[in-house]
Parts: sequence; structure tokens; C-alpha cells
Amino acid sequence: MSIDTLSTWHQLVKTRDAAGLDVLLDESAVFHSPVVHKPQVGKEITRRYLAAAFEVFFNPSFRYVREVKAEHDAVLEFEVELDGIVVNGVDMIRWNDAGKITEFKVMLRPLKAVNLIHQKMAAQLQAAQPPQA
Repeated sequence: MSIDTLSTWHQLVKTRDAAGLDVLLDESAVFHSPVVHKPQVGKEITRRYLAAAFEVFFNPSFRYVREVKAEHDAVLEFEVELDGIVVNGVDMIRWNDAGKITEFKVMLRPLKAVNLIHQKMAAQLQAAQPPQA
């Protein structure tokens, strides 16, 4: 049975339920960050980036303002205010026949917002790292 990808994604965003990403992400998922040049390949690293984004982006001001959808992909434009800066961006999502996300790309503007997100995401990812032995 196929997952309704966008409905599931919107529910996870609404409830800020990063744990639900495990069901939604394909094992071969690829994450494209606006501040990391190299694609992040695999379910675990994609889950880590998206879980960090849940912490950084999903405050009460976050909202999707436009959605363009095709059979296996969508572009979701969003706005959020962080530290007094209005961030405008898009989530570009692609999924397979089972409804599992295979590619997630984030694009942001303006430059001031990109720099702020870079700092916040780096801090969130660092905080989520397990201690090294």
C-alpha cells in the first residue's frame, strides 16, 4: 500500500513529529541542503537533517504559502520568521511509487536568511551528534 506522501508530510510538520520521518523516507533518500555543497545520501543522514530542520524551522510563524504538485514530486514554498529575519524558501520533494521520499531539496532566500539557517542548522546537528568514544 502506498503512502500519501504530502498528507503525511504536512501532518508531520503540523505535529512537529520528526519520529514519523522513519516511515516516510526511502532507504536511498538524498538530502540537498542549501548550505552543504555535497548531497547527503541515505535515509539516516536525510532523517538527521530533516529532524534538525524540524527544530530550527517549525516555530509558530512557519507556514506553507504555495504548493505545486505532480505525480511523484512537489514544490512547497514556505515562509518563517527566525530571529527577526523573514526566511522564504522551497522544499522540493520527490517520492517513489510506494510514497517514500527519495529526494528532498531545500532552497532559501535572502542571503541573510541562508547565513542564519547555516548557523542554526550546524548547531542543531552538532547537538544531535552522539558522543564519540
